[in-house]
Amino acid sequence: MEVENSTQYAPNYRCEEDRSDEVGRMKMELFADVVPKTAENFRQFCTGEFRKDGVPIGYKGCTFHRVIKDFMIQGGDFVNGDGTGVCSIYRGPFTDENFKLKHSAPGLLSMANSGPGTNGCQFFITCTKCDWLDGKHVVFGKIVDGLLVMRKIENVPTGPNNKPKLPIVIAQCGEM
Repeated sequence: MEVENSTQYAPNYRCEEDRSDEVGRMKMELFADVVPKTAENFRQFCTGEFRKDGVPIGYKGCTFHRVIKDFMIQGGDFVNGDGTGVCSIYRGPFTDENFKLKHSAPGLLSMANSGPGTNGCQFFITCTKCDWLDGKHVVFGKIVDGLLVMRKIENVPTGPNNKPKLPIVIAQCGEM
């Protein structure tokens, strides 16, 4: 995939078993030249720029609520924390920008949704090629450093509804 963008984001993830057992950092590159609206939504939630009633909201402190080995890891629901929350910098769900980029490899960032035009704050990271998602979910970035961290999260034990048995928390996030 030949998509260039110089802005990178590096959330730190930790697995809270004892107090803070840090898993590591993933650096992400956003494809703002292909999907600018989707990339900007993610960027503002990473930096905390977006504010609701004057209070910054975003991914810091948010968890990965769904982990499916050999498929994907999903997070970003800072509204409810369980995959039901929707929030965007556009004040509500927003439409699928385009489907030019494909789910062709592990480490791609894509919007989680509940159907066409329902993008919000939730995202997932592919753990393998997922071509059956093409045309349904917008790919907007990729991991450029930290695939091993993704693999560690992918292998966390899960319970009902693919919920990790240990909280996987985005401890820090921002723009590099």
